[in-house]
Amino acid sequence: MPATPVPTPDAILLGDAFNMRHPLTGGGMTVALSDIVLLRDVLRPLTDLNDAPTLCEYLESFYTLRKPVSSTINTLTGALYKVFCASPDPARQEIREACFDYLSLGGICSYGPMSLLSGLNPRPVHLFLHFFAVAVFGVGRLMITFPTPKGIWLGTRLILGASGIIFPIIKGKGVRQMFFPATIPAYYKAPPLQMKNQEQADEFQSYSF
Repeated sequence: MPATPVPTPDAILLGDAFNMRHPLTGGGMTVALSDIVLLRDVLRPLTDLNDAPTLCEYLESFYTLRKPVSSTINTLTGALYKVFCASPDPARQEIREACFDYLSLGGICSYGPMSLLSGLNPRPVHLFLHFFAVAVFGVGRLMITFPTPKGIWLGTRLILGASGIIFPIIKGKGVRQMFFPATIPAYYKAPPLQMKNQEQADEFQSYSF
């Protein structure tokens, strides 16, 4: 369920309550804890949490800033679910086996996907690269001995199947919000000008004239 922010005074949803994901990877708690830390940092400049209009403005920044972590984990979870769910399609079976063999290579092939899944690497572009690295690795397995028409056809279906899995998920999350959050105005939010500071500024101006 892609998250659709609905700023509501006196209420906020975090983790799975706000953005449900498949429980396959248990990523809901990771996202919830990340949301809590991010929300703390976003609301730190505020001194009055009873100011609902200002609070809602800052929550808009929160919804934008959470996208890299939540979208990375959500997309990976959704993609893994579709890869590993039962299917008679031979191409789906090939990508499942390629995924297991890719993780078995160790090193970055193992650490990379695990860091994405655990929220240690909240970079959607790395998820995209690893996902298609698995697909290319699967095609390579089919061609490693001798390319046959059947192997070429199966490899083509594997790439198309991988694209059909991840691109709709990314589209649902929002390409701009997921890969280019810094281009969204809500990404930047300056601390509010406190009344005390405003009074000091007015007093300084009165003395200067």
